[in-house]
Amino acid sequence: MFQIHGFLDLIFWVLAIAAFGLCAWALVHALKTPARAFAMAGKLDKRLWLVILGLATLFSFAAAVKYLPVLSFFTIASVIGSGIYLADVKPAVGEIGKGGGNSGPYGPW
Repeated sequence: MFQIHGFLDLIFWVLAIAAFGLCAWALVHALKTPARAFAMAGKLDKRLWLVILGLATLFSFAAAVKYLPVLSFFTIASVIGSGIYLADVKPAVGEIGKGGGNSGPYGPW
């Protein structure tokens, strides 16, 4: 007999691992980004983003190892927080470092 619950558990476990990867990627990017880039882009402070993304990574890891339910409030909030960082903050702070000293009137040369 086909066990649908086992298959759904597998799908949600894979989603939890993907959520952990998303949160870890955002956290590593925030760690590598200079603090002045956040201020220059008009975003929240780097320390606040590190706290948000650190907790998001912790909660998503807890869901990936099945300590927390995959569809818990904390896991969903973790994905939302990391998604906001990757969709809004990462492009804004990434533009700060571009256009350095070797830039001509029409772009880098």
